[in-house]
Amino acid sequence: VLDSQYGMYVWPCAVVLAQYLWAHRRSLPGKRVLEIGAGVSLPGVVAARCGAQVILSDSEELPRCLQSCRSSCLMNRLPHVPVLGLTWGRVSPELLSLAPIDIILGSDVFFDPKDFEDILTTIYFLLEKNPHAQFWTTYQVRSADWSIEALLYKWKLKSIHVPLHSFGADKEHLATSSLPGRHTIEMMIISLAQSDGT
Repeated sequence: VLDSQYGMYVWPCAVVLAQYLWAHRRSLPGKRVLEIGAGVSLPGVVAARCGAQVILSDSEELPRCLQSCRSSCLMNRLPHVPVLGLTWGRVSPELLSLAPIDIILGSDVFFDPKDFEDILTTIYFLLEKNPHAQFWTTYQVRSADWSIEALLYKWKLKSIHVPLHSFGADKEHLATSSLPGRHTIEMMIISLAQSDGT
């Protein structure tokens, strides 16, 4: 799916996150996974095809993105994967009633700095409900001035950088795709900071 609207396009970060999931596919069966800002849902679809119990989500205000999630599931013979409207920074009945989760996925959700705190507010809420869960996220470096470090500290979260070479994603071409190309993609795993100050 190639469409320049945010949630209607396979961004390079999605391919990198999908590669990470594929590299860890043996650990996915039975894991409960939520993809936020899913759009065309490549990482979530890969996780589901690897045996994870996946829920896809995108903004409740973007019905075309939610339909894109559903279409991706149907094209990949995953008709029973739930698709929810979850808007970052908003506590909704859908968010409150989510079943327990182990992994949250987000590819290129750190796209617009005005959304960064809403994203991390939602992630914090989910991790508080699921303290052993992790947020696996890839992002494209677009500006040296953009940082989430202060927000991670504010929301009592910590991040671990995951080198792309550690899962074979440091190439211009992945899985016969020309993505990620020459973009600078980074990956990190975000979790709750421990009470000892880490």
